[in-house]
Amino acid sequence: MATRILFRRNKLMNIFSCRAQSTMSAFEIQHKTPLIKKTTPIPVALYGGRHAVTMLPGGGIGPELMSYVREVFKYAGAPVDFEVIDIDPSDESKQIEYAITSIKRNGVALKGNIETKSENTEVISRNVAIRNELDLYINVVHCKSFPGVPARQKDLDLMIIRQNTEGEYAMLEHESVDGVVESMKVVTETNSERVARYAFDFATRNGRKKVTTIHKANIMKLSDGLFLDTSRRIALEYPDIEHNDMIIDNCCMQLVSNPHQFDVMMMTNLYGSIVSNVACGLIGGAGLLSGRNYGDHYAIFEPGTRNTGTAIAGKNIANPIAMLSASVDMLEHLGHLQHANLIRGAMLKTISDDRIHTLDLGGTAKSTDVVQRVIDHILESDIRP
Repeated sequence: MATRILFRRNKLMNIFSCRAQSTMSAFEIQHKTPLIKKTTPIPVALYGGRHAVTMLPGGGIGPELMSYVREVFKYAGAPVDFEVIDIDPSDESKQIEYAITSIKRNGVALKGNIETKSENTEVISRNVAIRNELDLYINVVHCKSFPGVPARQKDLDLMIIRQNTEGEYAMLEHESVDGVVESMKVVTETNSERVARYAFDFATRNGRKKVTTIHKANIMKLSDGLFLDTSRRIALEYPDIEHNDMIIDNCCMQLVSNPHQFDVMMMTNLYGSIVSNVACGLIGGAGLLSGRNYGDHYAIFEPGTRNTGTAIAGKNIANPIAMLSASVDMLEHLGHLQHANLIRGAMLKTISDDRIHTLDLGGTAKSTDVVQRVIDHILESDIRP
């Protein structure tokens, strides 16, 4: 009897879900009923202790940086097998669909920035499409100073936690009349709460003391106001974590003049892009920091500033540290801590002790010089797996 009742209930729920999806637009499904979009994850590929990981080289310097990752992983013995998918910038659908399927199958991806060359308004950014399709609603950038790297600020250690799927990146624009374009900024309570709860949970787990909400609620009173009100409500559940808020323009000034006041920073999508680039500039530039994208089921790791680097592609001058750092974050996520520590330690010795710096850090080393020194330290290490 109980089994029959459960079967009928599940059947009714499925019918309701199908009716809901058939009567709502794609926008409403994504933003008003986020739970409908969630699906049962495909099991993560794990064979004999090895993980299959999707690799998306992207454009610009992406392919050469990925080759450095594969080389370092080979010498470190990292138990990862890459499924490499090259996406043609002129292709509008098939390859990106295959990439998303691969990430769903493997659960994890390492990614360069993917160019979208089409100016057709119906073709959205491939990077945004991947994040939205996989519901990667959190982006995390750890801005920590490297000893021995020339920088405008010293001893920084702050976390930027960014809403990753909505805000101005909803990409809902139209020309209402000739010469007048309207752009919609989307902020939902559901996603605002997910970001706020992640930020306060992160602070609690990692011994952080303060969370700062970055906003522009003095002007965008409804959208940013909702984000700010939600963060204040969630903050009440974490009395041991200090919470304050700051307007985005003042935040950028404070980052430059007094960045040590920040610990964990949470913000909407566009502000996160701005703040992470400012913070990266303070500690040495775009070639150092990694970014992590998380959802309930999938994770993608990439350089922190999401730059394509087309102007320096193929010149052997791109800093490989940001992509290597992203690959180490990926190893930690997969639980391969020994390999992650081995590579991270080798990177730190190369950058901070040996001071093998590429042009962006004021040095003269080639990309391959940095990679070779990292490999040398791996081979010399006493903790090789």
